[in-house]
This record gives sequence, C-alpha cells and structure tokens, in this order.
Amino acid sequence: MLYKYGLKNKTEIWKTETLLRKVRGQARQLLAREGEEISERDKEKMLRRLATLGMLPENSTLDDVLALNIETILGRRLQTLVYLHGLAKTPKQARQLIIHGHIAINGKKVRVPSYLVKRFEEENITYSYSSPLNDELHPMRPKIEERELFERSEEEKETYGRKGGRGRRPPATRVRWEKKEAVEKKEKPVEEKETKKEDTEREKEAVEKKEGE
Repeated sequence: MLYKYGLKNKTEIWKTETLLRKVRGQARQLLAREGEEISERDKEKMLRRLATLGMLPENSTLDDVLALNIETILGRRLQTLVYLHGLAKTPKQARQLIIHGHIAINGKKVRVPSYLVKRFEEENITYSYSSPLNDELHPMRPKIEERELFERSEEEKETYGRKGGRGRRPPATRVRWEKKEAVEKKEKPVEEKETKKEDTEREKEAVEKKEGE
C-alpha cells in the first residue's frame, strides 16, 4: 500500500486508519441513537460531509459509512488524484510535484499531499500558473499516450459502474492503476527495432571480413 499510493511511511497509513475509526465510531453512535431529533440532524450533517469529500455517493446511509475502508480515504488524497488525473507519471512524482508547489486547485497552490479533495474541487486540479510543467514539451510531464490510456480507463470505469452496465465492473485497482503497468510493458517502436537489427548485421559482416583476412 505504501508503494501503490506513494506514501512516505507507515505513519500516513496509521493517521488514515485513525480517521476511519473516528468516522465509523460516530456512525455507530448515531445508529444507537436512531430516532432522536438531534441524532437525525447529526446524521444528515455527517453524510453530507462525506459526500462532499467524495467518499460516499448522494443518498447514502450509515451502513455505507460502516462499509468504508482505508483505500476509500487514500483514494481522495490530492497525491492520488494528481496521479490519476494524468498530471504525474507515478504517485511518488505526484507527491514531489505537490510539495514543490507545482499543483494548484482552483488556481491556488496546495502543498499538502494528504489534502482530502472535495468532489467539486476534483475537476479543478491543475499545474500552478508559475510551474514550468505548463509547457507540454516539458520532459517531466506524462506522455500523451499515458494520458489517453488513463482516459480510456476512466471511460471503462464509468461504463461498468453504471446500473445496467454490461458485465461486471472491473476491479478498482486495475482501473485506477493499469496506466503505469501498461506503459511499462509497451513495446518499443518498430523503427528502433529495425535500426538495432541493421547494426547487428553490420557488426557480423565486419567480424566475417576480419576472419577472412
């Protein structure tokens, strides 16, 4: 999990687990007091807050809160979303870009990788105005092929995630993280292979010529 989400150390996992226990504990208390007027207000407030953070869909229940897991929270971190939106090649690079002020939300720099992104902020994650990464030719920016692959993964997730979608929904880990694996396994261009083949043939001819002399 440390590698998957590019976390610095296990302390970040422990902090996330603490937050998860706190949220679940509040949900259990509200379930125990179900029917009370104050409890209903607190329940609506809690569900609305979690929906705003993108951890739960609209019209969720307290049972949905109890079903939350650590990856639900880690998936809402700014570091994770910068990577998933194709602004960084790896989660580790996403962390570095955030710390060094290359990432902004609504035009404002955010330097905290663990910042929990609200649902309405997600589409406004960009490079900061002063970042050299705004240049599309910058070598540290993900290649166009990587972004296209991510967009296809998102389309697949939406298709299988809808009610009535064909087949089963692909595992979230494959949908979200297949970009890196696919790019690493991508074959080299044909031209490069042909060039290497020609070089090998020249070397072979040179060796045979020396042996003939």
